[in-house]
Amino acid sequence: MNSHPQSTQPSHLDLTQDVAQLTAQLIDIESVSGNEKVIADLVESSLRALGHLEVVRDGDTVMARTRLNRGERVILAGHLDTVPLPEPAPEGGEPRRGTVPSEWVGETLYGRGATDMKGGVAVQLAIAATVKEPVRDITFIFYDHEEVEASLSGLGRVARNFPEWLKADFAVLLEPTNGDVEGGCNGTTRFVARTHGVRAHSARAWRGKNAIHGAGEILRRLAEHEPLTRTVEGLEYRESLNAVRITGGVAGNVIPDACEIEINYRFAPSLSVDDAEAYVRELLDGFEVVRTDAASGARPGLDRPAAAAFVAAVGFQPKPKYGWTDVARFSELGVPAVNFGPGDSLLAHTDDENVKAADIQECLAALTRWLAS
Repeated sequence: MNSHPQSTQPSHLDLTQDVAQLTAQLIDIESVSGNEKVIADLVESSLRALGHLEVVRDGDTVMARTRLNRGERVILAGHLDTVPLPEPAPEGGEPRRGTVPSEWVGETLYGRGATDMKGGVAVQLAIAATVKEPVRDITFIFYDHEEVEASLSGLGRVARNFPEWLKADFAVLLEPTNGDVEGGCNGTTRFVARTHGVRAHSARAWRGKNAIHGAGEILRRLAEHEPLTRTVEGLEYRESLNAVRITGGVAGNVIPDACEIEINYRFAPSLSVDDAEAYVRELLDGFEVVRTDAASGARPGLDRPAAAAFVAAVGFQPKPKYGWTDVARFSELGVPAVNFGPGDSLLAHTDDENVKAADIQECLAALTRWLAS
């Protein structure tokens, strides 16, 4: 039986209530990327009301920090936006719970952002309200536009407009990790490999050269490629290199004169973007290859004192992060960072996105141990 009250969009946030109930409040504020103003307003007013934090806002990113001269500063970061809401269920179909408003089913909370990542944001807010004398100074970053193109990222904007707010000894990004500590992250880069031919009528194919057929060798090399696993600071990062899209062709009776294969390479953080490009070019030697996008990975930095203390406090064996996250932005700034947050990342963005109350509560307890004792 549902023991939790059904939530409606709040007019204010109670940061001292049970952190799972706070998560429900946050879910009830629809905040699809580009629509973060309402939730940012509530986060800002709630933090200003605490009185013990310095608070600054930039667009729909809200920042707060302690100024206790502890000799060590850590960052807790999380994004306020979500991906778009799921389409309504077809008439007579099963209801889609991963939407807004939130819904409790027993001790499981459903709703858009339950996993990615309003549970983590709730933990940040709860710590801001309850850990008033931390043993480390804390900077809280609540940023907008994470779920869209990188050029719009609120965290990237903070790095440009308020770089001093991102200076720290260590950072925790509260992305969902199912309660595991995931150090650093793989980098990612995309390429387009092109083949060229000669256009001709398909009834006289011998007069042309088929560019799609010419792409077969690229696909063969990619299919036979054995992805590497590289050890970085004691964590094993598994790589992947795959064709993700292929385009070509003119019409049903024309031999194509051009074909493009889009390739995604997820590479270990011991490699630079240029290293990754050189690796792909060597594999596809003889073909035209153009790099179209790239983002560096992040080394885990678990040998730093603040990181070691964090791992000891939460009590979990660190694992590598295979997907790219904003820990890479911190790494570029010289701040080692890990992913650690409530919820199963495999549920992120799904039609039944959900998180267990106990997972949010346990994440809060672990971070409080680290910061308050």
